[in-house]
Amino acid sequence: LLDALSLALGARGDASLVRHGAAQGQVIAVFDVPRNHPVRALLAENAIEDDGDIILRRLQTVDGRTRVFVNDQPSSVTLMRDVGRALVEIHGQHDERALVDPGAHRDVLDAFGGHLGAVRSTAEAWRHWRACEQELSRHRAKVAAAAREADYLRAAVTELTKLDPQPGEETELADLRAHMMRAEKIASEIHDAQDVLSGPSSPLPQLASLLRRLQRKAGEAPGLLDEVVKSLDEAMLSLDAAQSGVEAALRATEYDPQRLEKAEERLFSLRAASRKHSVAVDDLAQLRDTMVADLADLDAGEERLHGLEKQAAAAREAYDIAAAQLSSLRHAAAVGLTKAVMAELPALKLERAAFIVEMKSEAESRMEEGIDQIEFWVRTNPGTRPGQMMKGASGCELSRFLLA
Repeated sequence: LLDALSLALGARGDASLVRHGAAQGQVIAVFDVPRNHPVRALLAENAIEDDGDIILRRLQTVDGRTRVFVNDQPSSVTLMRDVGRALVEIHGQHDERALVDPGAHRDVLDAFGGHLGAVRSTAEAWRHWRACEQELSRHRAKVAAAAREADYLRAAVTELTKLDPQPGEETELADLRAHMMRAEKIASEIHDAQDVLSGPSSPLPQLASLLRRLQRKAGEAPGLLDEVVKSLDEAMLSLDAAQSGVEAALRATEYDPQRLEKAEERLFSLRAASRKHSVAVDDLAQLRDTMVADLADLDAGEERLHGLEKQAAAAREAYDIAAAQLSSLRHAAAVGLTKAVMAELPALKLERAAFIVEMKSEAESRMEEGIDQIEFWVRTNPGTRPGQMMKGASGCELSRFLLA
């Protein structure tokens, strides 16, 4: 029975437990525990559904394989073992026992005293205090780092505030610069065309003079020059249209050299700041805001530190109060547990022995579990020095103490 129960509680699998001739064996343990039992929190932490009874099921095959189920959900042997330890204590001379493990004595005393709520409150107060201390430490480090960089930060903020970079500005300026440089190159070619059509070497005046002379001669020889006059007239019209088109193109490609110069100056300034601060141009504004915030932390550092120090001190005081109250409850529970165990010893032939709850409470020894170091000691005979339960009692005596 104990082997089967141990298997359901997460003990090492043993193929020899399977009935001869069977392919596998199964053991199921069902536990009815209070709703506030700590094991339910363990199930919740591991996403195990918990609607009532806690069911541990273990399949063991003859080839040594094993399958584990917690509340009918596939699980691990590790979780089954943790759940089992929270539910059952098996006493055997050569087994691991929580009662002879000093690390578990505080939990045993708290469970006996029924003050698990105070234990949780103390733990929450400890975590809050530690969080406040960590925030205080982080802020101190941040202020110290900011103080070392104060001069650099102020100079950089002044520079970036004056520069005032805008999101997307680099792309906009680069596009504008490229457009204006293309316009400059195109305008140069169009100016050449204008010089040909409208400059001193323009063919228009000569063509116009030639057209007028031929028009006069055309009347003297009807039909002889009509096509020539017509072609020259059309050529003049085409050249006039070309001249108008060139002038329109010049107006369309007109650019302001000063505007190009300003755009380039602005673009190069942004890129220089980007290289200097090792960030993208579009991130310069965010960098400035971060530096402003760092300076604000520096300028308001003492006030902020003072506030965090007060907060941490208040959290520590709240913890100290909770831990002191828990310690008082533990001391009272220690008296009760001692009396209860001592009352059982005579019937177990240990009437000359003593059970002692050894407690050391130090206000400065703050832990999540409180300020108490708790350990169960025994004295097996009058006049002997008390000692740790595991060291001070024989195997037989230890078993009887555990029964008590």
